[in-house]
Amino acid sequence: MQRARIKLSGTDHKKLEDLCAQLREIAQKTGVDMVGPIPLPTRRLRVPVRKSPSGDGTATWERWEMRVHKRLIDIGADERTMRQIMRVRVPNGVNIEIELRA
Repeated sequence: MQRARIKLSGTDHKKLEDLCAQLREIAQKTGVDMVGPIPLPTRRLRVPVRKSPSGDGTATWERWEMRVHKRLIDIGADERTMRQIMRVRVPNGVNIEIELRA
């Protein structure tokens, strides 16, 4: 049987967990085996910015950070399961990538 590897990434970890729960329900209803969600390392994007617009004054900095959370799911890829996965509404800010493997 083929397997599907689903890679999820997004800045809001709650949306990722909700989507993982939906995929888990689909796997249980259709009776296919599922491995995951496996949390991958969170990527931190840091941007230091000077507070003063002209550069005069004291050297004060603001530090902005955006975190990109990632999850990995392996699921059995029969036709019925994949049709239901394709119908799932993916929230804004969440990227999904599905790869079929032998």
